[in-house]
Amino acid sequence: MSTHAAPALNAPPSPWPAVARAVALLTVSISLLFTAFAWPSVRSSVHDVPIAVAGPAPAVQRIASVLDQRLPGGFEVVEVADTAAAEQLIRDREVYGAIDLSSGTPQAITASAGSAAVAQTLNGIATGLGQTQGAGTAVAARDLVPLPADDPRGAGLAAGALPLVMGGLLAALLLTRLVRGGVRRVTGALASAVTGGLAVAAILQFWFGSLDGSYAANTGAIALTVAAIALTILGLESLLGYVGLGLGAATMMLIGNPLSGTATAPEMLPGWSGALGQLLPPGAGGQLLGSTAFFDGHGATQPATVLAAWLTIGTVLCLAGSLRRRPTATTGGTATQPTTHANV
Repeated sequence: MSTHAAPALNAPPSPWPAVARAVALLTVSISLLFTAFAWPSVRSSVHDVPIAVAGPAPAVQRIASVLDQRLPGGFEVVEVADTAAAEQLIRDREVYGAIDLSSGTPQAITASAGSAAVAQTLNGIATGLGQTQGAGTAVAARDLVPLPADDPRGAGLAAGALPLVMGGLLAALLLTRLVRGGVRRVTGALASAVTGGLAVAAILQFWFGSLDGSYAANTGAIALTVAAIALTILGLESLLGYVGLGLGAATMMLIGNPLSGTATAPEMLPGWSGALGQLLPPGAGGQLLGSTAFFDGHGATQPATVLAAWLTIGTVLCLAGSLRRRPTATTGGTATQPTTHANV
């Protein structure tokens, strides 16, 4: 008669030190998650935000001094001669907005599509400047690049950052489990990025009304973002196994997404975090999609380059990991045993 292993229900309970270790690990994990997502919002403030100030040189210098007194280190002022120059800088995504002194009375020129938070701050600053000019001085406010009427707060674009990260992560997880071979995984990641980009862009643009601009360009921005995230995670998994998978997922979820600056602006994040976020796929993807949707592609070069670099690195890592796992021929007529994921 064959013997059977004792059922798991009869196993002794875990020792209390193991319970304590599990509780400690969970506490640290929850604390890290909370810090990663809450810290950028809690410490968000205006610092080194580029804006233009248009008008005569003495007036521009006076306003720049007042801005520095009201909000020290808040703005990086670009001096321009007239309204047209300021508007061109805004459309090129060189600055977030402008204070126009050409007519003598401060006028706020904003681009809420670039950052609704910065536009609100700039309008408030301009109102304060108008009050310093004398009682009853009215300050005109003009939104040069507004958000769509169907989504005037930009909620769809801001909320779409996390699903894009999740889409890339989900693609990497499924391809890791279901597909063998580096070339096949890369092809699957690229194909799913394109089809996902078509679907997400259609939802955001035609259903939610959160995007303007070219549907094809918006699709390309979303697809490039998803592909860069998915291939980076796949490449790390290909070389390091589950450790690489976890490392890639943590980088994109706990660093890239909170530091993307999509909901506010990279310059409003604390310290160096905004600049770091723009070097990761979630931040670069948000900037690229904003450029294609609202600024006719202006300002798209840098984020597109960042995403292309991550996509290339991920592809190379995928193929390198696949080649490393290929069986090698042996001498003496001895056949090598095939290894897992050996197919390219």
